This record gives sequence, structure tokens and C-alpha cells, in this order.
Amino acid sequence: MAATLPATPYNEPAKMDRTQSQGRPPAKRRVAPWADTLFSLLAHSAAWLTLALLAGIIISLVIGAAPAIREYGLSFLWTSDWDPVQNKYGGLVMIYGTLVTSLIALLIAVPVSFGIALFLTELSPGWLKRPLGTAIELLAAIPSIVYGMWGLLVFSPLLSSYVQQPLQSLFGGVPYLGALFSGPPVGIGLLSAGIILAIMIIPFIASVMRDVFEVTPPLLKESAYGLGSTTWEVMFKVVLPYTKTGVVGGVMLGLGRALGETMAVTFVIGNQNQLNSASLFEAANSITSALANEFAEAGEGLHQASLIYLGLVLFFITFVVLACSKLLLAQLKRGEGARA
Repeated sequence: MAATLPATPYNEPAKMDRTQSQGRPPAKRRVAPWADTLFSLLAHSAAWLTLALLAGIIISLVIGAAPAIREYGLSFLWTSDWDPVQNKYGGLVMIYGTLVTSLIALLIAVPVSFGIALFLTELSPGWLKRPLGTAIELLAAIPSIVYGMWGLLVFSPLLSSYVQQPLQSLFGGVPYLGALFSGPPVGIGLLSAGIILAIMIIPFIASVMRDVFEVTPPLLKESAYGLGSTTWEVMFKVVLPYTKTGVVGGVMLGLGRALGETMAVTFVIGNQNQLNSASLFEAANSITSALANEFAEAGEGLHQASLIYLGLVLFFITFVVLACSKLLLAQLKRGEGARA
């Protein structure tokens, strides 16, 4: 008697589609053809609207700054005079203040953000990881004016008492170093503004670094640990090479925030339009703080046009930073593709 094989997915007869067995045509699309066309039109319109707004901003800045551009040309960028009474304007003080405070902020924020991301992804116990990560992200929700008020009323006196005055006593007679720490002992200036900016951008950079560190395949890290690598070696030789494009993107995001910050810098930078020395504690000015302080009272003419010229310069600086970051990211991706 022939043995009967049990019914399995491999020996069952192929089932015909019901629509084919009953002679029915395939089901029609329920979405009308015009819906796809409308969606495509809306998506393209949104993209072109963004480009149109960007072009409109550039054109309006150029038109508003035209009198100052005709009067000063590119010499506006390296002229330090800013005297509304005599109607003489130069943007060197503001440009210098913007770049120095942003550089100080990056020098402080990047190592701290890396340490935070390293702790959250590799060293933090499970019960602390979520509340600590949430607390860091909440720092980004604090309004910038609150940072500025805290910096002026709380941080600047502490910086003056425990940092500026001891440094001035220690290096007061030392060439170059004495000039670096000179200034009225009030804790207001480039260093104070840079530190406040660093505190503001740490949540952005740390959050991006943490997210990109977490996407590293666990197999890579476990293999490195299995070979005897330390946590530091795993981070620098495995995690960072794998996530360097995301890390660079996070740093550039923080730099963009630092360049465009207004109120916090206005409170603690001193708002002085003079380039007296290279001191970190001298009152200075930035492009954003100059615009916030003077634009409402500026009359039509060279004063208003010079302020708009400063806005155009800030736009150009931001554009250059973003373009350099894009080029760097593209180069990193090409390098990864070549190694693959």
C-alpha cells in the first residue's frame, strides 16, 4: 500500500488567485490618478517656495545694504570705526566678536558634548541614562533670554571673582598673558559670552552625538571589547570612525546656533564698539547684539544700511560655514566609499 505523504507547503497544489479562478479582473487602484499629481505639485511648490524665500532674503539684504556697500565697499569688513555721531561705520569689531565667541563656544562645547555622549552610550547605568538624557535635552528648551539674564546676574560675578581676578593677579605683569586677561573685573566680555554660548549649544551637539553613537552596530563594539580594547579605544578607533559624518554634522549644527544667537550674547558681551586689545575680558560686541541694540533707533541712511550690511555679512559667514560642512561631509563619505 503506497504511503500517503502529509500535506505540507511543499507538496500542496498551487492555489490559484481567486480573482483569476473566478474570472474577475485585477482590483483597480482606489486612489485617483490626479491625487499623485496634486501631491507632486505640492511637494515641488514647497521646495521652490523655500528657494524663493531664501532668494528674497538675500535680495532684500543687498538692497537694504546698498548705500553702505557703495560708501565703504569691502573695506567695511576690516574697518573698526563705528560712530553714529560722525556717520562712520565699520564692521570689524562685530565680526571679530562673533567669530571669537563662536570659536570659544566650540572649544568648550565639543569636548563636553563628546563626554556626555560617551557617558550616556557606554558608561551610564540603565536607571540614570533616560533621566540624564532628558535633562540634557531640556536645556535646549530654555529661552535664550533666560541664559542671558542668568549669565549677567549670576555667572559674570562668579567669573570675575573666581577666574578673572585671580588670573589678573597671577599674570598681570607677564607680557602677552597679562594683556589676554586684562580688563575691568566685572566678568563681562568675550569669554563670558563664549561660555554662555557653549552652555546653550551643548544640548544640540550632545544629543546628535549620542544618537549617532547609538547607531553603531553592537557587533563592532563587542568585537573590539573582546580583543581587549578599553572604552576609550573603542570610542576612538571604532565608534568615531563609523559615525564621523554624524559627529561633524552635530558640531556644525551647534556652530550655526552659536553664530546666530542674539539675546544671551547681548546681555554678557558688553556691547562696546571698540577693539582695544586682545583681552578675553574686555567688553566687545557681535553682529547680532549690534543689530538688537541699534536697529530700532537707527535712522534711514548709512546707519541703517550699515546694520543691514552686518546682517548680510552674518548671512555670508553662516553660508560659508554650512558650505564647508557640506564639503567636509561629502569628502568623508567619498573616503568611506573608497575604503569599502
